[in-house]
Amino acid sequence: MEEFFENELAQRFEQMIEEGEHLYFDSGEIEDIIIYYLELGDISYAHMAVKYGLSIHPSSLEIKIKQFEVLLEQEDYTTARALMEELRESSMESTDYLVCCAKYYSNLGNPRRAIEYCQLALATEEEENFLHNFMGDEYVNLGDPFNALKHYQNALKADPQDDYALENTMLCYQDLKKPSEALAFLDTYLDEFPFSETAWHEHGQFHFNSKNYEQAIRSFDYLIAINSSAVGVYANKAACYEALGQFAKAIEVYQEMLELEYTKAFTYYKIGLCYKELKKLPQALGAFQKAVIEDPQFYLALMEQSYLYEELGAMREALHFASEAALLNAGNLDYQKRLAFLYIDAGRFEESLRCLQTLVREEPQRFYNWYAYTEVLMLVGEFEKALEVLIEALRLHSRAELYYQLGHCYHQLKAPAKGVQALEKALELDASLIQDMESKYPYIQSAVLKTKSKKK
Repeated sequence: MEEFFENELAQRFEQMIEEGEHLYFDSGEIEDIIIYYLELGDISYAHMAVKYGLSIHPSSLEIKIKQFEVLLEQEDYTTARALMEELRESSMESTDYLVCCAKYYSNLGNPRRAIEYCQLALATEEEENFLHNFMGDEYVNLGDPFNALKHYQNALKADPQDDYALENTMLCYQDLKKPSEALAFLDTYLDEFPFSETAWHEHGQFHFNSKNYEQAIRSFDYLIAINSSAVGVYANKAACYEALGQFAKAIEVYQEMLELEYTKAFTYYKIGLCYKELKKLPQALGAFQKAVIEDPQFYLALMEQSYLYEELGAMREALHFASEAALLNAGNLDYQKRLAFLYIDAGRFEESLRCLQTLVREEPQRFYNWYAYTEVLMLVGEFEKALEVLIEALRLHSRAELYYQLGHCYHQLKAPAKGVQALEKALELDASLIQDMESKYPYIQSAVLKTKSKKK
């Protein structure tokens, strides 16, 4: 009823603003209107309500404290500080004022001062759960999980079913590297609150992280028994079966999950991966296709289809789906590498060059990007461009392979002296590559003989 009443007040206030009227609201009503807008996240209307409230009740401490809160939301810290000083003498026993002071210092990156104001607010014996959570967060900001843990646990004492405090308690135990204490805490908590979904989730996640997958499954089963529509829990349970290598059971869980979901693409994708692990390629392909039907832009499923078609020997389809995936995720360099390989395999060298050019631009530190790029440039007869790229590559990578390529370029561009010079450098760096390089660049054999005769 209170929520309805606040909405009704807000409707009256908005109607007044729209119609340009001036209605009377008592200070308590104005405060409720401001709270409503703050909770809604509508700061502009909260600001209007503060301004209108102060025009009617210019001396109201409660409205001024709400003004302080609105100023913090607007990040107007200069005005907020002035108001904080103005209210200090009259408001030091107000929990709301002290919380605003704590927020002010927290927002400005001074967690110790924020904690001091929270401690003062605790003396009012109001909002204990909120204040302990606030202090826990500030100790986390200070990198002090020990004190953070104490306050999150105090928050749980004030409200034993506070999921936020429970989750952060477990994070503190994790940061403190105290797994046995964390598990003992959870077990005790579950003895008292056996229907806590958050606690069972934490219990399952704890065992999953400890690689105790069987126990994790039991924990997730408890959670499903409490709330069979908790979709995410099925994914956690399936992940346990995957970790155990029991992919058929994982598929069964994912299929249960499909019945509860509105968006099924990722679940079909996971089913496809499980079938792939079981070497059931047609079923895997079917699952990936269903994922793409659910979400045509799901590039992960498109690329998995590419891998499967390659494994099945259907290279044309492998190239098609890799191209579609790379188009949807152009920044993924692994996709660019795969696409380049498939273009080369298909003899479509010109198209592979676009991918390889992207790779040398984005990953110049990787030698093999340059090596592949120049190799394909030479394959299509672009020796001048290959020479230009090789000179740039050699500034970053003094590798024998690049000098062998450089020698080949000079040979093709009728600059034999430079070719021999490059070949000599290549042999100096790694002569063991000579047989492989001779099979690629036949000119090398005669050039090596000339080099040896010069030395004689």
